[in-house]
Amino acid sequence: MEISQLEWDVLNSVYFVETFDKILEEVDAPTPVVADVIKTLIHKKMIVSMQWDEQKQDYIRSFMYDSDNMQSYAYLITKEGLLAHNTL
Repeated sequence: MEISQLEWDVLNSVYFVETFDKILEEVDAPTPVVADVIKTLIHKKMIVSMQWDEQKQDYIRSFMYDSDNMQSYAYLITKEGLLAHNTL
């Protein structure tokens, strides 16, 4: 699967769980563009959204996310994302 340079940059920034704001710091693109790339990568199953769990004091996978509120989540690369990221 072919990925764009911007998708590659986002994948590069989520090898560990990263907040939306941290991804914005690492990727040189406007906020709406980064949000769209993240949505695309989630759709392609290359990253997953994560939410902070107060009880566990850790991030857990969120199977749903609010696409209008991307900054409320953190993101993590998946196996598919790792494979695509390493082929470019």
